Amino acid sequence: MKIVADENMPLVRELFGRFGEVVCLPGREIQADDLRDADALLVRSITKVNRQLLEGSRVGFVGTATIGVDHVDADYLKERDIEFTSAPGCNANAVVDYVFSALCAVEINWQALFSGEQAVGIIGCGNVGGRLHKRLRKLGVRVHCYDPFLTAADNPDLTDLQTVLDCSVISMHTPLTKDGPHPTFHMLSESQLAQLKPGTVLINAGRGPAIDNEALLQCLQQGVDIKIVLDVWEAEPEVPQALMDCVAIATPHIAGYSVQGKTNGTRMVYEAFRKWNGAKADEPKEGAELAELTADSFCEAILGAYNICQDDSRMRSALQGYEKGRSVVFDRLRKEYPQRNEFSCYRLSGGIGTEDSKRLKALGFELS
Repeated sequence: MKIVADENMPLVRELFGRFGEVVCLPGREIQADDLRDADALLVRSITKVNRQLLEGSRVGFVGTATIGVDHVDADYLKERDIEFTSAPGCNANAVVDYVFSALCAVEINWQALFSGEQAVGIIGCGNVGGRLHKRLRKLGVRVHCYDPFLTAADNPDLTDLQTVLDCSVISMHTPLTKDGPHPTFHMLSESQLAQLKPGTVLINAGRGPAIDNEALLQCLQQGVDIKIVLDVWEAEPEVPQALMDCVAIATPHIAGYSVQGKTNGTRMVYEAFRKWNGAKADEPKEGAELAELTADSFCEAILGAYNICQDDSRMRSALQGYEKGRSVVFDRLRKEYPQRNEFSCYRLSGGIGTEDSKRLKALGFELS
């Protein structure tokens, strides 16, 4: 059996090697010729899986180690009777950690959130947005959610888009859709951006084209008082220097790139592949030991576990001075992303107060 996989999927050789030959390739460079004699294809979001890629191959299994599936033509796979699996929720905790790190980095008024004076708005309440909603509610934060595919029975904090746009913090976690009754393509454009209150923090850790990047750039260049955190970009891997210069925090689509998030994705695909192949389940392994972290405040603990400012600085430094070849640098930043653990991997000690200790525990930290 031959298995072709994205080279950035961790543990892929260790997990899938017992089934046959594993060929690892850069995700953006996987071509139809690479799959002529392949039996399985394992990808991430940067590989477009469609008729053009798979026609004439014998591939019988496709797995994407991602939450989103908009890069996969599921209808074509069904037509070809090709088994397909994704990894819903695999990196949701990592993206939620990213959001909290971003909020600490831009120095939002946490007390205003904890007291209910201000609210957080979430656009898209699926695996990631739903996880963020639950964590915020555990902290006692007032939350407004917009997701036209859910009902009040799914989420009691559902509301309309306008109410979400009135929030002091807005976090976007939508898939990318261009058709249907509620397309997400450019769902925030000139008119929506103009409605944001001064001082609003807007985070996009979902799909780049959900925000009209040209309209966003014009808005920021006009001096509108909003803070933007972008992990995803409309034309990525191309990132316009002008837009990057205007946002508060810029990162190269790594919100979900924790060690646990990436390995979860591979393991979820592996489990589906194992069942498809009729193989026995593996023996469970013991979890890793917790890392010790000392902090004296809520944000010191969060930024001690994951400091988003380092990712921002790394991206700006890497792209500085490049007019051409920026996409290559962007992909290299993702490929060479340093090891990052989730909040749940840390045991806290230090002079953190009682209330903040409770809040940090609700975010997943262990307390000593």
